[in-house]
Amino acid sequence: MSQKLTVLYCRTSTSMQSTGLEAQERALIEYCRIKGITNYKIFKDEGVSGSKASRPSLDAMMELVRANRVSSVIVYSFSRFARSTRHLLDALEEFRSRNVAFTSMSENIQTDSAIGLALFTIISAISQLERELVSERVKNGLKNAKAKGRKLGRPKKRNSDLILELHTQGMSHRKIAKLAKCSTWSVFEELKSRLESKTA
Repeated sequence: MSQKLTVLYCRTSTSMQSTGLEAQERALIEYCRIKGITNYKIFKDEGVSGSKASRPSLDAMMELVRANRVSSVIVYSFSRFARSTRHLLDALEEFRSRNVAFTSMSENIQTDSAIGLALFTIISAISQLERELVSERVKNGLKNAKAKGRKLGRPKKRNSDLILELHTQGMSHRKIAKLAKCSTWSVFEELKSRLESKTA
């Protein structure tokens, strides 16, 4: 089996930043020289916005990671690598699950160090707290709307009275759906909700 690679990643937002890309590349190569890393491959996205979900070189790099051919990922900075905090955390989680070390030069963070791992844990906890706060706000908003008598969800488009009338005539769900101009599932849901309201 071939030796696993160290992959280096750098990016610029516009093609006019070519010198910036060269500077990032030089810094990454120098970092490898100092650390004695020789088996590396460079991935560069030039003139690609960081907000884009798909970046050709980053995608190619992640394919190598997922093929278990990478031992570590070194990036110039978080901002050059991740498009958002969520993207960064997802990537770090994937690297950790595949036993791939991650280093950001500018922030001087290494996930295979005690401090780097602690920072990752803190960032993950903050992100989880943020998700829980958003979820709590949504739940409170729904409760408030319900308390004020507002109907939640999409408005019902089926003709309830017609469905019930046709059902009392002994028609099949399919025929009722055709005449009421709705799906058979809507017919089933309407009859089910009426039955539940009677037994409640």
